[in-house]
Amino acid sequence: MSDLTGRPLLPPFILETATAKVQAAEDAWNSRDPERVSLAYTEDSQWRNRSEFLSGRVAIVAFLKRKWAKELDYHLKKELWCFMDNRIAVRFEYEWHDDSGFWYRSYGNENWEFAENGLMMRRFASINDVSIPKSARKFY
Repeated sequence: MSDLTGRPLLPPFILETATAKVQAAEDAWNSRDPERVSLAYTEDSQWRNRSEFLSGRVAIVAFLKRKWAKELDYHLKKELWCFMDNRIAVRFEYEWHDDSGFWYRSYGNENWEFAENGLMMRRFASINDVSIPKSARKFY
């Protein structure tokens, strides 16, 4: 994976590579393809997502399949918050609805730590959900 200039998205990050890394993550997650998303993580990647703790790509894929079976029409926006060396922090928001048609906007922050090869080895996510009327959606 590289930025638009062809530089690899490897730590230590600079503004351009950190920004490109965040955009690549947003694009992958919006694909809603658990296998594709999992390839950005080390085989033994450690996650905390809300109150759930995961370890490894197999667990990540299973988690994402469950997530997107519940969070329908999921659409995510990520924003670089800060970066240093091999770490990136992002803020994000995403919208989704459940199988009853109720819409939600989820807000959160993630802390990422990368291995030398550019794969994420740690991801810690804190997320809050807010019920919204369908008319309040920002993302389509």
